Amino acid sequence: MSILPADRLAHVSEYYFSRKLKEIARLNASGADIISLGIGGPDLPPPVEAIDAAVDCLHRKDSHGYQMTVRQPELRAAFAEWYGRIYGVRNLDPNTNILPLIGSKEGVLNIALAYVNPGDAVLVPNPGYPTYTSASRLAGADIISYDLCEERNWEPDFDALERLDLSRVKVMWVNYPHMPTGTPARAELFERLVDFGRRHSILIVNDNPYSLILNDSPLSILSVEGAMDTAIEMNSLSKCLNMAGWRVGMIAGAPEFISTILKVKSNIDSGQPRAMMEGAIAALGQGQAWYAALSDVYRRRQKVAALVMEAMGCTVRPGQQGLFLWGRIPDTYADAEALSDAVLDRARVFVTPGFIFGSQGKRYVRVSLCEPEDLIYQAYKRIEQCL
Repeated sequence: MSILPADRLAHVSEYYFSRKLKEIARLNASGADIISLGIGGPDLPPPVEAIDAAVDCLHRKDSHGYQMTVRQPELRAAFAEWYGRIYGVRNLDPNTNILPLIGSKEGVLNIALAYVNPGDAVLVPNPGYPTYTSASRLAGADIISYDLCEERNWEPDFDALERLDLSRVKVMWVNYPHMPTGTPARAELFERLVDFGRRHSILIVNDNPYSLILNDSPLSILSVEGAMDTAIEMNSLSKCLNMAGWRVGMIAGAPEFISTILKVKSNIDSGQPRAMMEGAIAALGQGQAWYAALSDVYRRRQKVAALVMEAMGCTVRPGQQGLFLWGRIPDTYADAEALSDAVLDRARVFVTPGFIFGSQGKRYVRVSLCEPEDLIYQAYKRIEQCL
């Protein structure tokens, strides 16, 4: 007897990094000693205040039961205060404008399930985070890719978007500062996105986890006039507070958007562990000195990662933000996968081929900054000697 999987899985595969990291683990088990500069998982610890708060909570006997899906009011209040202090968005009501998430990755699927019917369409950036596509497909959406290119500063071509048939489009995924290209957010871009969404009745979802890395002027799309009519924003403590494994994120937006997404979310999970939430509250209280010190670390690593790119013959645009460097490969390689494979085979270093983010990334590679400087430098020396 054969029990077939659901049709919705026909066009969804295992996440690329899940497969690749298993391959690297097998190679390392055989003695390959591979340096991975692939995934963007911070290697630095969270604020000590977050750890202490979580540990204290774990010792309390009242901390181990089910938690509300909307999370404790103190966490929502901490997110609202954070958005006012960091992004200048001071009109968020913790009770109606904030929904905490078990990491923003789950938020992508919750939003898709809340707003997309089978046969609806979504706009997905190319290149972009692969989960936007896979989550939308799980919801039964048709994917309409909108190309981003270096010549347009990796921003949408609004003239091209206006020429599309937008009648079935429900959601547009955007992500600035942009991953994988490191393109900073601009107020003018957010204004155009809000105008586009309002005119076409499209929900604009900005995924904003990189705005406090290598960036002294973080922006939120919700700071744009009229944004609450058409936009929501996800954010996360994974990158800017080194809490990737804690799985703490959020959605901010108008009450009707939050309540709609909550209908999905409340039927899927039963809340985060209270200790994770109390640790998050403590982490959100960090001042500017925390983010400045973190960016100093990544700025030093970025300089060494630029040597890795140089050793591979790649060209890198200045001013990139976030946890990666994105570089164009030399013409001597057929595509990014060919270069990535050559670096892995000859130098025992893994760098991410850009094709996994979409066809517009096929001539680019991405290098993670989530390793110590000396290890990144070791990767550089290996590549320099082998290529």
